[in-house]
Order: sequence, then structure tokens, then C-alpha cells
Amino acid sequence: MKRMHILLFLSFAVLGELSAQTKNNTFIVQDTLSLNLTNAEKLFLDSNLYVLAAHYNVDAQKALIIQAKLIPNPNFSYARGPVIPIHDDQSNIPYSNFFNHGEDAASLSQLIQVAGKRNKNIKIAVANAQLAELQLFDLIRTLKYTLRTDFYTIYYLQQSAKVYDQEIQALQQVVTAFNQQQGKGYIAEKEVVRVKALLYSLQSEYNDLINQINDTESELRTVLRVKQKYIVVLPDTDKINSLTPGSLNLTKLIDTAYASRTDLLIARKNTEISQLNYSLQKALAKPDITAIASYDKQGSYVMHFNSIGFSMDLPFFNRNQGNIKSAKSMIDVNVATTKATEATVEEQIFRALQKAYDNQKLYDHIDPKFASDFERLQHEVMNNYQKRNIGLLDFLDFYDSYKQNVLQMNNIGLNRISAFEDLNFYTGANIY
Repeated sequence: MKRMHILLFLSFAVLGELSAQTKNNTFIVQDTLSLNLTNAEKLFLDSNLYVLAAHYNVDAQKALIIQAKLIPNPNFSYARGPVIPIHDDQSNIPYSNFFNHGEDAASLSQLIQVAGKRNKNIKIAVANAQLAELQLFDLIRTLKYTLRTDFYTIYYLQQSAKVYDQEIQALQQVVTAFNQQQGKGYIAEKEVVRVKALLYSLQSEYNDLINQINDTESELRTVLRVKQKYIVVLPDTDKINSLTPGSLNLTKLIDTAYASRTDLLIARKNTEISQLNYSLQKALAKPDITAIASYDKQGSYVMHFNSIGFSMDLPFFNRNQGNIKSAKSMIDVNVATTKATEATVEEQIFRALQKAYDNQKLYDHIDPKFASDFERLQHEVMNNYQKRNIGLLDFLDFYDSYKQNVLQMNNIGLNRISAFEDLNFYTGANIY
């Protein structure tokens, strides 16, 4: 039995060196991209195809402003005849055809828009371009939130994965030693089963954690538009540790959101557009005028007849009643939507600030020496195990306790930074 304990201790004694050599190897791939948060955001803005498409949409909407400013083209018409020759002895011109003694008629007309329709269309085009810009900024806000949360999620999950990596290697060393002593009667079978069961459980949990990391990295690669690269995140831990919600005021946060949050600005812009459209639809009920100038060579009562005139629709039946009523209803729809968005914004900010305080309070209760104390205890447990002051199961229980506490600390850290990211997202500004 003493021989077995010595063998196990020697296996664990080299664990630190093995872990140091392999702690990064679990995630190593051939192509690696190391990014801090600033570089990641710059890469996102330069490369993301959704952002690029939104930029093109802004350009398309701005081009419609140019179109709305254009005046309708004049219309010119011309006719000559007869196409079929005419023979009329009673006429002043008994014989006429397309080429000889033919008739020429021409007219020039210009549409004149009334009731300020052109200016109203220009205002709607400008508002739609502004809406496209707000939609671009809202897309950037949403994708940046995804980027930042994925960035920190990957960091804390990888910290947790290191703990699993260390414990799995330690247990694998124990299992290997058990296998070498199998059948010699040094180790109780129930201890072997217990260690192997714990090892398999850790490997399963570790595999689930790795899948979670890979899924998050896949989403981050999509946002950054990078292919088949393992992303190494390099957060500013000093900046993370210095974050605090103590200086925040709920009223100021809500005021900031009212001025900056793009989905709220989009709702307000839609209300403005619906009001402009209502004004336009009322103007469309008033008929436009077409000014006409015409010339008739010999089809009138005199030769070379000239005339001027105008034409317009008579608004007896269609006075655009349906479109006016629909536009007025859309104002009510967008006003209600804006109010609902405002209420959502206020509640989201209140809850995010509450979460920030709760998570900061929990984070502040963590003893800064906690991690170093566990590291020190780890060596003491090894020494006690060598001296046979504790049994194998006590040694494994310590490792399991160490794992659970480190995972809990990483989860607290992730929840804390996520609460700050929520405040950035819900206010639409860089609060942190």
C-alpha cells in the first residue's frame, strides 16, 4: 500500500509541470487570432457584411432624396398624317397623303404639382434616409453587444476549462497508476471505481464546456467575419476589476437612453414619417394641374393654329379618402409603439442597474486571497497525501471542491461584466 501511495504522489508531483506545458494545448489550432476588445471592435466595423449592407442601404435612401427633388419632365407629343391617302373633291386640298399636303400637330405639356407635394416628398425621403442611418446604428449596437458578450464569455469559460484540464490530467495520472497496479491487491476496487467514475464525469463536463466555448467562438467569428481561426481573447483585467456601478444614477441613465438608444429613435422617426405621410396624403387629394401649349398646322378652322390651356382631374369620386384615413391610423400605431418602447427602455435600464449592483455586491464579497489560498492548500494537500495523513478520496474531494469554487468565481465574474454590458446596450451609449 505504501508503494502505491508513493507511486501516486510521484504522478501528482509532476502534475504542475505537465499542466504548465499543456494548459494552452487543449485549444491550440494551426491558425490563431489574438484580439483585445478594441481590435475586435475595429475588425467588426471593417469586415461585418451586415454592417456593410446597412451602409449600402443608407446610400440607397440618400439617393432617393435626389430623386424627390427632381421636377417632373415636360411632355412633348407630335403627330403627322394622313397615313392613308385622302381624296376629297370638296376639300381645299383634294389630294393629300403622308408626304404631300399632310397635317402636323404638336403639343407641349408640363405637370405642375400643387399643395406642396414636392416638398412633402422631399421631407419623407430625408426622413427615410435618417431612418436608414438609425437602423445602421442599431444594427451596430446589437452586433457590438453580441461581440462584447461573446468576448467575455469565451474568456471566463476558458478560465473554467483550465481547471477541468488540470483535474482531468491529475485523475488520468491516478487511473494510469491504478491500471499498472491492477491485480496486485494494493488498491481497493471500490476506490478504483470511484476515481474512474469521477474522471468520466469530469471528461463529460469538460466536453460540454468545450462545445459551449466552440459555439460562442463560432458566433464571434461570424460577427468578425473570420474563418476557421481559434480566437484568443485578451481582456483588460485591470479595467474589468475597476468597474463599479456606484457612480450611476437611474434618471441620468434613462435620459441617456432617450437621447441615444437607436431603437427608440427609430420608433420616433417612424412616427415622424407617418405624420409626414399623412400630410402628403391630404395634399394628394388636391389635383395637380397640367399646362399645355399646342400647335395645329391645318386641322383647325385656320392654318397654323396655336393654343394654350390646362388640364386637371375633377375630384368628384376619388379624393384619396382611404389613404388619408390609413395614414392617420398609422400615426396612432407609431405613437403607441413609441410609448411602448419608452416603457421597455425604462424597465430594462432599471433591471440592468439592479443586476449590476447585485453582481458587484457579490463580487466584492470574494476574498482577493481566495485563489492564492487554494493554490497553497493544493500543495499542502499533496504533502499530507504523501505522508498518508489523508486518504485518496479526501484528496479527490479537495480537487472537486477546488473546481466548484473556481467555476463559481468565473461565473460571478462573467455575470458582473455582463451586467455592465447590458447597461451599455440598454442605454445605447458607452457607459463603460
